Amino acid sequence: MTSTIETRGLARTGSVTFPDGFIWGAATASYQIEGAAREDGRGPSIWDTFARTPGRVASGHTGDVACDHYHRFREDVGLMAGLGLAVYRFSTAWPRVVPDGSGPVNPRGLDFYDALVDELLGAGITPYVTLYHWDLPQTLEDRGGWANRDTAYRFADYAQAVHGRLGDRVTTWTTLNEPWVSAFLGYCSGVHAPGRTSPRDAFLAAHHLLLAHGLAAQVLTGELALTLNLAPVVTPAQALDPALELRPEDAEAVHRIDALLNRQFIDPALRGGYPAEVLEIVERHGGLGHIRDGDLEIIKQPVDLLGINYYNPCIVEAAPGESAHPAYPGSEGIRFASLDVPSTAMGWPIIPSGLSTLLVRLSRDYPEVGLIVTENGAAFEDAVVGDRVPDADRVAYLDGHLRAAHEAISAGADLRGYLVWSLLDNFEWAEGYHLRFGIVRVDYGTQRRLLKDSALWYRGVIQRNGI
Repeated sequence: MTSTIETRGLARTGSVTFPDGFIWGAATASYQIEGAAREDGRGPSIWDTFARTPGRVASGHTGDVACDHYHRFREDVGLMAGLGLAVYRFSTAWPRVVPDGSGPVNPRGLDFYDALVDELLGAGITPYVTLYHWDLPQTLEDRGGWANRDTAYRFADYAQAVHGRLGDRVTTWTTLNEPWVSAFLGYCSGVHAPGRTSPRDAFLAAHHLLLAHGLAAQVLTGELALTLNLAPVVTPAQALDPALELRPEDAEAVHRIDALLNRQFIDPALRGGYPAEVLEIVERHGGLGHIRDGDLEIIKQPVDLLGINYYNPCIVEAAPGESAHPAYPGSEGIRFASLDVPSTAMGWPIIPSGLSTLLVRLSRDYPEVGLIVTENGAAFEDAVVGDRVPDADRVAYLDGHLRAAHEAISAGADLRGYLVWSLLDNFEWAEGYHLRFGIVRVDYGTQRRLLKDSALWYRGVIQRNGI
């Protein structure tokens, strides 16, 4: 089995073994796999609305059926058990639990997650629950969404409802998944739900998401996690040679984007304060009045695990006169660049070393929190050959990133586990069903599941606790 990635020299050889107790698992998200969009009292989410808006999602695809996991979860848990997963990270759907976003709890929605948790535990798999993976109830968006401070308090109520039902069996809770994406792709660039294009609303959303994290953390017991989409920010040359000394103007560009992408969320959650560069940019986009006295104390709660969703570095360079990137207000004078390296079907450059760089940096700068890779994976042009999906590129991608993770551990990173994205092919947000990230293929017409070669490879990794 030879892949494009291997032939371009990104794969390495030799055996590596992970520490005893290293956590192996997979991850999914509610809107991307559940389907059953109108069943058992579920209310509409912003993604239901967004997907039905012409031109927003490729080919007009929606999550109405998705992988039909709502009806097939027992079959899917059986697949997980067959792969040897120790952990399954999934998200609960806020509009399934609290259809109007606030007010009465829907017991049938909680029944589903109750049954899923029991099925997982019965199979020897530990459930990791994520409370928010982007499917905000539409009724709350109608009242201002994450730009409205009240949404943070409604999130805490929802968190308490889920915890009240599952907290006797679920011991690891993630409050938010990728709040940068929720805020800046949803409210600034508009390429994700709800599709707004207001820098001011994006900064309001970012703060209120962090406030929601802090409020929810106060009602949750057990191991608390926050999952962020983090990336090393580097210049094109530095991506290929990390030891390269930067020009001052490039160093400033890297530092500014690192503040907007990474430290805007890590620093308030773990340190109780925003980076000065972020505050200066927010001041220019509507002011700081939404950051109230006491907010940062609420946001800074004890976090046991920092979840890292890593796909590729963020590559930038100084470019005087360049307009701000649509998703990065305050990025004037900076160009977002690309590299001539192999890429995924999403067009994302494949740079496994970025994961190692990121993990080592996080353990160095934030030693108070343990790390877990909560998402890492890739979309490729898969093909079914008989009863196989010979996805050699995905195997090489995962191999390279796991080796990078092992290098980071050897260099002192406190990395405790790795969850592949994703267990199943699924609804890939604005790309609809055109791009497949799963290690298990889903035939959307028949809902047949088929283990790809990458799933069989990953099963072997889990069995030997290494490569």
